[in-house]
Amino acid sequence: MPAKGLTVGVRHQPGAAIIDLAGEIDGFAEESLNMAYLEAEGATGKAILLNFAGVEYINSSGIALIVGLLTRARNSGRRLMACGLSEHYVEIFTITRLADFMAVFPDEASALAAVPQGVD
Repeated sequence: MPAKGLTVGVRHQPGAAIIDLAGEIDGFAEESLNMAYLEAEGATGKAILLNFAGVEYINSSGIALIVGLLTRARNSGRRLMACGLSEHYVEIFTITRLADFMAVFPDEASALAAVPQGVD
């Protein structure tokens, strides 16, 4: 079965950059995730939102990549948040304790509502 890969897009909202993710997050997603994170990091705002609404699969290598993004965000004083995770992946984020360090929201609107306005 061929791999679906990962497609990413970066959008900007007041106070936050949003990285839209679709497909599969595994070891092959590293370059795409890093490029999107760099673009998001260059935007104004202290929050980066990972939108998982289009993600079908995340394996252990993908979790490790997300942990790497979390480390980068923390080191640069940015808040990394997540939204759009399926129930299964919310449970995975809880079990792996990612949810202890990254706020998880059910959707983009609720995540953006939690971003302080006027903070760049």
